[in-house]
Amino acid sequence: MSALRRFAVASLGLATIASLAPAAAVSAPPPETPPAFASEKQAAMALHRMTLEEKIGQMFVLFGYGPDAHKPDARNTTLYGVATPAEVIAKYKPGGWIYFNARGNVENPTQLATYSNQLQQAALSTGRRIPLTIATDQEQGVVVRIGPPATQFGGNMAHGAARDTADARTAAGITGRELKAMGIRQDYAPVADVNVNALNPVIGVRSFSSDPQLVADLTVAQVKGYQRDAGIMATAKHFPGHGDTRDDSHTSLPTINHTLEEWNTIDAPPFKAAIKAGIDSIMTAHIVVPSLDPSGDPATLSKPILTGVLRNQLGFKGLIITDALEMAAVRTKYGDAEVAVRAIEAGADQLLLPPAPDVQFKAVLDAVKSGRISERQVNESVMRILLLKLKNGVLFHPYVDPAKVATTVGTPAHLATAQTIVDKSITLVKNDNQTLPLAATPRKVLVTGWGVNTTASLGASLSKRGATTTVAQTGAAPTDAAIADAVAKAQLNDVTVVLTQKAWDTKVTDKLAKQQKLVKDLLATGKTVIVVAVRDPYDIAYFDQAPTYLATYGYQGVSMESLAKVLYGEIAPAGKLPVDIPVAGDPATPLYKFGHGLSW
Repeated sequence: MSALRRFAVASLGLATIASLAPAAAVSAPPPETPPAFASEKQAAMALHRMTLEEKIGQMFVLFGYGPDAHKPDARNTTLYGVATPAEVIAKYKPGGWIYFNARGNVENPTQLATYSNQLQQAALSTGRRIPLTIATDQEQGVVVRIGPPATQFGGNMAHGAARDTADARTAAGITGRELKAMGIRQDYAPVADVNVNALNPVIGVRSFSSDPQLVADLTVAQVKGYQRDAGIMATAKHFPGHGDTRDDSHTSLPTINHTLEEWNTIDAPPFKAAIKAGIDSIMTAHIVVPSLDPSGDPATLSKPILTGVLRNQLGFKGLIITDALEMAAVRTKYGDAEVAVRAIEAGADQLLLPPAPDVQFKAVLDAVKSGRISERQVNESVMRILLLKLKNGVLFHPYVDPAKVATTVGTPAHLATAQTIVDKSITLVKNDNQTLPLAATPRKVLVTGWGVNTTASLGASLSKRGATTTVAQTGAAPTDAAIADAVAKAQLNDVTVVLTQKAWDTKVTDKLAKQQKLVKDLLATGKTVIVVAVRDPYDIAYFDQAPTYLATYGYQGVSMESLAKVLYGEIAPAGKLPVDIPVAGDPATPLYKFGHGLSW
């Protein structure tokens, strides 16, 4: 703990900063009063002075609708009984806060920095004046809450394809520094799940690989990038491992039927490595693992898993946070009040996104008052929360300067580094007709398939290289009319590049397998067709007659630019499959093996 003694607890010596009254948008950081002392002992003193309600507040991570802490939103009133995020903070005094782009939080990096300052003002103006730990899910790749101009990377499986731990660390460091400039001190990343199931609907390319050691190595690299290089909290997820499921825990309760030996061999290594590397936080999974706990309870609510395995067997001393409690998987067996209590009983320190905050706050409070949950356990959890705030410096410097955001977020240097890193990930799986690389001659190119922004981005990248480009986006579940239109356009072009996105998933994404039909109908034209999977690399198994196939593992603009470079031979494809691609309908038989990847 000696390193923690260099930091201060803001609840000691910080003056009241501002009232909760709505004010003009914060254009500069409010003044800070440096604490007089810095020690772990003072954190314990602060804890001792907190009321039980204040302690329990620290164990909740909430969110607010809208882009401004003082702007009323009826959805906040429905959920919390108060209209503004600042009022939510005054009511619950939460320890953490999470940003979502889909809930109206994110407009641009400067706005986010101002919003963070507003939230911190609210936190420092109530109770013990302990600042929030503001967090988000900036995994990169397919899960990002803050898009451009913030720097975008290819995501975990792209790092797995590139096999470069230094680059993975650099990506986390850049991501972490940009988050910190916006007032975000915790990233719910990296994903440490080992994706051994090609039909996994919720993890897929969010995982680095199907190889436990590769996942472990890249997880450690990113922990170092976030924590050592950027100075924010990393969060390995989803313990005890979400990589072998066919069900999505957002909508149902998955079961992982690994034996204890399989769990130790497949799922555990990345989490063990993260703990050894000093990971600050680990997020739980809403999954049932009978070999670890035969009760049928999800891991989030399992004391044998969170306390018995994670704390006692693996020796994790950091913060345990639940995955979102609003997800269906954790709500199937118990009511919301009981879920909150059982999660803490199991060993969770923080409850993320409670769907019934009044009910769940009261349930935890009553459980402590009745003795069902000991106040000693609450104190231990809150102490972990305080010490991490002390470690990452938010207690010293809760505010950021919105005027300086552009000097860190999305800088030319960061964007150039991201492009160089993603360039190494593009994987050429098939080039049977030696179609690639394309000669640098004028040609007409149709870009079709999934993604309005993605097809447009690739189209722009190809146009820069002299192609006369037509873009015809067809979506994740193309209509017959859209397919016919794409086929007709293909007849008029020299080359067609068709982008697929989870074309293998006929359970949720594309129930009628229309992406597969699109690819097959395009191939039947006899024209030159290049198929590109812009998410999971597994799509080729469903139309292996395609002679040219690449995997990008992500659909951001940076990935499309790297793809264009490979198509035109500006760079040689360097990515290697970080997973097996199994034969369709036969998951035990690889069609293309881990490590496969062509080049020139």
